[in-house]
Order: sequence, then structure tokens, then C-alpha cells
Amino acid sequence: MSSALISAVTAYIDANGGGQGRFGTPMSGVHIVRSFQEVMPDHRLYRPSLCVVLQGAKQMYFGQDTLDYGAMEYLLVGVEVPASGWISQAGPTEPFIGLMIDIDVTMIREVLEQVETAPLPDDGTKPCVFVGKVDDMLADCVMRLVRLAGTPKAVPLLYPAIMREICYWLLDGPYGSEIRKLASPETHAERIARALYTIRNNFAQTLRIDQLAEEARMSASSFHQHFKSMTSMTPLQYQKRLRLLEARRLMLSEAVSVTEAAYHVGYESASQFSREYSRMFGVAPKRDSLSYRVAAE
Repeated sequence: MSSALISAVTAYIDANGGGQGRFGTPMSGVHIVRSFQEVMPDHRLYRPSLCVVLQGAKQMYFGQDTLDYGAMEYLLVGVEVPASGWISQAGPTEPFIGLMIDIDVTMIREVLEQVETAPLPDDGTKPCVFVGKVDDMLADCVMRLVRLAGTPKAVPLLYPAIMREICYWLLDGPYGSEIRKLASPETHAERIARALYTIRNNFAQTLRIDQLAEEARMSASSFHQHFKSMTSMTPLQYQKRLRLLEARRLMLSEAVSVTEAAYHVGYESASQFSREYSRMFGVAPKRDSLSYRVAAE
């Protein structure tokens, strides 16, 4: 199946201009990536998604954890989480080839309602990012997505059906119980997921841990424990990375000054912003912005 998938994806890329990079498809939630060389870490906010590697390998830095995944393996991201990933294995004769497939948590809930499952023990939280093997059932779904990309008129009817099937196989797979916890109401994981959503939408404001814990119906210490278990970072670290990612986007995409970007995302000190930016991205914000503009010219 792997060679057939690689051939199908390669044919789609070549039919759409060839080369390397990120290729869109008629399905807004499906993208294809091909690279003929290793690519340096890319910092961004990962959304719920299934990242399937067909050839080559990637490495992801998630909080304090490092995850490696290669050919016919997937990375499943269950919630919005800031992380960095890079293509760690690629070459001219065997390029990296992968698919990025957005996952709709609402669809997972809908599928859950239609399948019989055993009672779910709420035994705490585990990391919201998983690495697994692409089995035959999942590989078949991916192949049908690739083929569907070449038939745009069939997308409205068939794309949702294939995605529902993918949700089913993920729920039936080795991480099914953890996915169920994220999608099931009032589990510790689901309450932390709601807290992540709150921070995501209010990251420029002062973080009130006691208020978040109260909304999650946990003590402050329990909230911290479950939050870090799930995201591999503290709430403040999560907020800081969101702020820095948004500041970088403002500087690189909208040509906002360093000081303006710092204040816009909630920093009161431009010097503190510069220190933390340099620590996360490995380069001072002003130099990063200038380098980006020079490269774009």
C-alpha cells in the first residue's frame, strides 16, 4: 500500500506543477507536502489534525517532549497546541512525502454517538499528541482522499464520508480511549481542552489560573497537573508561546514593528519580549523580521 500511495501522491503533485512545497487540494482540510531536502524547524500552532508520513521522516518538539515519526506512521494532534516540527529525512531520490489532514472534533463526537463503546474511566489526562502506525484501514482512507483530490466534483459528497470513516478508525485504534476523553463531555481532558480554547482566544490578557481552574471545576494544583500532562507545558508557557507565535506573524506578514507586536500580544516590556522571542526562535525579533523581508525581495 505504501508504494501505491507514494505513486498516487507523486502523480497528483506532478499534475499540479511538480516541484516541492505544500500543495493544496480541492478539500480545504487536506494538504500534501513534498520536500527534496531536510527542512529546519517550523514553529506554529498545530490544530487538531492527522499528519501522515508516506516517505521520509519528521521530528516534532512538543513542550518538553520530542516525537519522531517516519514512513507509514502518523502524528495525531488532539487539541490546539504550539509546537515546532521539521523534516528530518529527505533527499533528491527519496523526497519526504506526507499529508496534513484536519480533524473536526465535532465530527468525532458525532461518530462517537453512533458507535457502541464501553464506559470510559476518567483516569486522568495523557499527552494530546500521539504517534502511531498507519494500518491498512487508515491507509485505504488516505488513498481514497488522494484519488478524490483528482475529482473535485465528487468532493462535496465523498469527502465528509471519508473523514467520518477516518474518525471511526482513529477511535477504534490504539489511542481511541484518549481521543474519546478529548471528545466526551466533562472528562478531565475535555475540560482542559476547553481551558486551552479560552487561553487561545484571550492570550493577550493576564492569565487567571484560579479562574481557569474554577471553570474546569478543579483545584489550582489539579488543573496545573492535568494541563501539563496533556500539553507538556504549563498554562503560562502555553500562553507565552501563543503570544510569540502571533507576534512573529504580525512582524513577518504585516510588517508590524517589534515594539508594536510586543504590546499587541500582551507584553508590557519590549526587552522581555525580545529575550523570550530570541529564546524560542533562536534569533532576535528585529533580525528575524529583516531577514524575512530580504528573503522576500
